[in-house]
Amino acid sequence: MKPIKLICLATGWLVFAAAFAAEEVKTEPSSVLVQTRPPQRGEIADTLTAYGSAVPAINGGMTLSVPAEGRVMRIAVTPGEAVHAGQTLLEFHLSAAATSTHAQAVSAFTLAREQQAHTARLLAEQLATRDQNTQADKAVSDAQAALDALEHETGGKLQQTLTSPFDGVVGTVPVAQGDRVAAGAPLVTLTRSGGLVVTVGIEPSQRQRLRVGQSVQVESLGDDPSVHAGTIVRIDHALNPKTRLIDADVAVADELLQGEAFRARINVGRLNGWLVPRDAMLDDEDGAYVFQVAKGKAIRVNVKRIGSDAQAAVIDGPLDAQHALVVQGNYQLENGMSVREQPAPVGKEP
Repeated sequence: MKPIKLICLATGWLVFAAAFAAEEVKTEPSSVLVQTRPPQRGEIADTLTAYGSAVPAINGGMTLSVPAEGRVMRIAVTPGEAVHAGQTLLEFHLSAAATSTHAQAVSAFTLAREQQAHTARLLAEQLATRDQNTQADKAVSDAQAALDALEHETGGKLQQTLTSPFDGVVGTVPVAQGDRVAAGAPLVTLTRSGGLVVTVGIEPSQRQRLRVGQSVQVESLGDDPSVHAGTIVRIDHALNPKTRLIDADVAVADELLQGEAFRARINVGRLNGWLVPRDAMLDDEDGAYVFQVAKGKAIRVNVKRIGSDAQAAVIDGPLDAQHALVVQGNYQLENGMSVREQPAPVGKEP
């Protein structure tokens, strides 16, 4: 036989053999190594996540002012400074007009007392009537009331020192040294120690799930994240005009930094169903599903996701309690594919 024919014949046999081997590989069933564990029913906390910041509580702050016009002579604190009860915050001098008003009240009271004494002597000598004596007594009473009101407002002093009524933190000082301010103008705002709450925004559709007293985990969003246990103490019944959300206040026992940002996980109930690791859940255009193993084959089971937390998910669906659940390696599976099972480590269970 000629060499060329021999070469062609050998080449043909090689092509045929390669095609036959490829067909064998194609038809030979493949299997995937997966980790499984028995399905189990359970429950997790149903949480609602919201974001907010630490702000003074409604009853946790105070604005100090003087109900008389005057001038700020000295400021002894700065915003953000911690102060204790009785510490000097600011020195204030009454204006000339306020000083004059106080002097007039003192003069009116002195004159009314003199008139009262004079009328009493005339009444004793029967030179004045009882009505005149009564009017003199009323004039003294009115003058005394006016003077007491002024001294209550101004402390009876032309130069006043404002002190902190409690331990806390200076919020703002909306005046500068030397400013002339009107009566009742805010001079210093204080936040009581422990008087901060975390105000978070809730979607209006979720408001009905909230209740005062629900437990909350508050996590700082700063560089050093810390978790605080808290409780809902107030829920608004109106939308915040800026955020268009429902504001809710969370009180915590730990000390917070005013203005610090937080993420709050509010415990609104419990979720019950099949408890699976989050990685065991898959999604496609037909919805959520998991894989179980029956007789060495992967079986797709369509499920409904009820809820989840950081580690586990609660689902509802026709899972078979006798068939193992695939918890790892499920991304490689298709319905009916052969699998090789390996029990999942205990630490992988939700």
